[in-house]
Amino acid sequence: MSDEQERQDKRQEAMEWVGKAYQLHMKGEVAKAIGLYTKSIEICPTAEAYTFRGWARSFEKDYASAIEDCHRAIDLDPEFGNPYNDIGAYYVEQGEPDEAIPWLRMALKAQRYESYCYPHFNLGRVYEAKGQLDKALEHFRKSLDENPRYALAAKAVERIKDKLAPRDPEKIG
Repeated sequence: MSDEQERQDKRQEAMEWVGKAYQLHMKGEVAKAIGLYTKSIEICPTAEAYTFRGWARSFEKDYASAIEDCHRAIDLDPEFGNPYNDIGAYYVEQGEPDEAIPWLRMALKAQRYESYCYPHFNLGRVYEAKGQLDKALEHFRKSLDENPRYALAAKAVERIKDKLAPRDPEKIG
């Protein structure tokens, strides 16, 4: 067996463990999922395994470890968009929206990313928190353009539109 074939086989096995971990993760068995993501990394480190392990760690509010895992994912595959978005989201969760912005912008530039709705949504959250409602609305709408079924983005668009609507003096008081 060639070295290349062996690498491909290890990567495939590692990604199978990521799949098993993800299933546990979605069932709420976060600690078990972290263990399987770690097993995947031991077999063959991948950007996916590090990113998803970080995501699982964020469920435990271990944002420092989650961010560290995302940095490892970026080191392995700088074109994979998920870890950039996730770092941004973790900064938002920690109440550090300004730290989130550059990471979310990098997610939007990533070549290997299937869910651009998420960094737009997270940028909307950042701008809403900063009181920049026009920018928030712009990003929530872009999120919805990317994924018309994204209910959180649809609700956010309506929420911001309500905040921006002029108040009718007849209806006040």
